[in-house]
Amino acid sequence: MSDLVLTTYDWVPEPPRGYVRDLRVRWALEEAGLPYRVESTPFRDRKAGHFAHQPFGQTPWLTDGDLSIFESGAILLHLGELSDKLMPADRRGRSDAKEWLFAALASVEAASQPWSFFMFSGDTDETPMRKLFDSFLEARLKHMETVLDGSEWLAGTFSVADILMADVLRLVDRFDGLAISRLAHAARLAHPSYGTDQMPHFAAADSSNNGAKS
Repeated sequence: MSDLVLTTYDWVPEPPRGYVRDLRVRWALEEAGLPYRVESTPFRDRKAGHFAHQPFGQTPWLTDGDLSIFESGAILLHLGELSDKLMPADRRGRSDAKEWLFAALASVEAASQPWSFFMFSGDTDETPMRKLFDSFLEARLKHMETVLDGSEWLAGTFSVADILMADVLRLVDRFDGLAISRLAHAARLAHPSYGTDQMPHFAAADSSNNGAKS
């Protein structure tokens, strides 16, 4: 197997720490026991080489030999194909895992992200738009509660779908969201690899950034 290289920012301001999306990739790599190393790309001065790997100037991306993969969902799907610890072995289970992987991004994170922008900015004004986003997210989380009432894991056994959905639900949980993030809680209890995060990585760069805020 080629060396796996996870690239993330060299530093980020404090509010998003612990929520940058390389965390979900680190979790999967640790869960599967796949050897990898972490490299950094500048947060402030994003050059052409960064955009060559990630056309939107974001992180993370994963390099696997001659492959460079961006978008956390695509990276998790790739890792699921490398390890049976991250993807069910049976055809139906694999289909379910892929289905819920995309649902985490397109149905749940798409609803939570606009809401999280308000929360990160400290904007708590009850505007009509804010109420719209709240009700949209509440509806999605209500449906997730129904799903999670039926089973512990989304595809029968723990998979990349649970990693991604749990990470998406963590943000809602952080802000005392509109539903209890039971999947995130169960994943944290059952899988200690969840504790592998990027906090020390970003903290180590604080001195060179002088605690600057973006």
